[in-house]
Amino acid sequence: MKISTSLYFDRSTQQLRTVQSNLAKTQEQLSTGKNIVKPSDAPDKAALVTRLQSELSRNTSYQDTLKSANVRLTSEETALKNTTDVLYRIKELAVQGANATLSPQDRQSVALEMRGLREQIMSLANSQDSNGNFLFSGSRTGQPAFAQDASGRVVYQGDQSRMKVNVGDNRRMNLNMPGTDAFVRVTRTDAKGTQTGVDFFQSLDDLANAVSSGDMTKVQRGIAEVDGLQNGISNGLAQVGSDLSVVDLQNSVLDEVVLRLKTTQSDVEDLDYTSAITKMNKDQLALEAAQSSFSKISQLSLFKYMN
Repeated sequence: MKISTSLYFDRSTQQLRTVQSNLAKTQEQLSTGKNIVKPSDAPDKAALVTRLQSELSRNTSYQDTLKSANVRLTSEETALKNTTDVLYRIKELAVQGANATLSPQDRQSVALEMRGLREQIMSLANSQDSNGNFLFSGSRTGQPAFAQDASGRVVYQGDQSRMKVNVGDNRRMNLNMPGTDAFVRVTRTDAKGTQTGVDFFQSLDDLANAVSSGDMTKVQRGIAEVDGLQNGISNGLAQVGSDLSVVDLQNSVLDEVVLRLKTTQSDVEDLDYTSAITKMNKDQLALEAAQSSFSKISQLSLFKYMN
């Protein structure tokens, strides 16, 4: 009887521990909402969840990069659109200045407004993003794209670098546009037929000076050059628009990838509350039954049956 009683106690205690452990595990799952609380619960599924989390983190990083690229490209687009509007106004003033009936004072007034608009374009060319980086300086984002040298001539201080960023596992895109790609040089032909390149701002300065002095030949030449300057800005806008399309397309791709990864992770990791609650109730009943059995077994004694 001594050996039998000890065996009963050992088995009952072991059963109680097992049932209590199962109940505690289910309660922990319900409190966290996760089917896998510890890697030991399901090593294979835990490894899969870890891989899914890593992929989600990488794709989220791509999405953050696209947000930054979108802000920068939108700023470039705004600057170039405003430049286009200012160039149209400069052309209107140049046509007005080409009118031979204007007095010298009128031409001076027109030229003065043109020089002010030229300064506005230079300000737009030196636009900065929300982080204070200059948009059109290439990789030299810490300094203005355009500045006047000692002679008063406007020079480009940036470089021709196009920075690229990863926006997908196998996708890279442009993050910037060098100023010389939008604020282009124009080709000027002199009386001898010699062609020379003229900087964007030099062309505008020459046009304003021609209007001021009443040199109609140079005014007509300047009006034609403004068309070339506008074409350069238009091409820059087209490039920025193309890059913004890439941002939208890649965002759509990443949204689908992230949704698929989250769905897969949820299928593996998230808890089925209905099944878990049913299991918890079952474990509670099993624990109550085990406790009741142990209580009766613990009262067994040979002396109770001895008269």
